[in-house]
Amino acid sequence: MGFPQTDAAIPPGEFLQEHIDDLGISQAELARRLRRPRQVVNEIVRGRKAITADTALDLEAVLGTPAHIWLGLEQEYRLALARRERSEARNS
Repeated sequence: MGFPQTDAAIPPGEFLQEHIDDLGISQAELARRLRRPRQVVNEIVRGRKAITADTALDLEAVLGTPAHIWLGLEQEYRLALARRERSEARNS
């Protein structure tokens, strides 16, 4: 019996955007609270920039969601991307 695998690659930034939307704050406001450039927050939301441990700790401090949740979402996303890329390489 194997573990289920999924190739669904959902950027953790999608969850981040939903969270800040629920709180009624903009990416610019989140960037200000994180003391990061707005572009960095936007790149995280778009899945172009990874959530690092340092960023996860800052998100925890600002949003209250534990850092390990953000890191887990990031890890699952990157793993799904790697699986997809490997599968595409085998099929080409």
